[in-house]
Amino acid sequence: MIYLKTLSVAMDDGMVTDDEMSILNILANCLGLRDENMIYANSILDGTEPSPITSAQEEEWMSRHIGDATCYQSALIAALDDDVITEDEMSMLDCLRRAMALQPDEHALVEEAVRTMIENFDDERLMSRLESYLTINPSE
Repeated sequence: MIYLKTLSVAMDDGMVTDDEMSILNILANCLGLRDENMIYANSILDGTEPSPITSAQEEEWMSRHIGDATCYQSALIAALDDDVITEDEMSMLDCLRRAMALQPDEHALVEEAVRTMIENFDDERLMSRLESYLTINPSE
């Protein structure tokens, strides 16, 4: 369900960029999705296939899972690791954070871990991108 929601955000403009695909691949990996699952998700979104997900399943799958924060952290790092975090990438990260129901304190821990990694690499560009993302998308 999280993958479908995030894919839907990525496809809002009718195309999925390489940067968006990077985030989707990380998410798919975190969720243990295979290539055929990702293709099927595309088919559901474009209306070729009906969604097999019932509302009861959707509610169950939207609950918290161990590793959600780590998955979000990986997606955030992937978004930071190019020249600019696009509005589409920001939307995808926001969708992930909300779908995973990350609490502000959890987001703060992810932010702290990412800051520490960036400081260890002494990369001012990455830190600038992180600051930009956090300014536009505060953890509330």
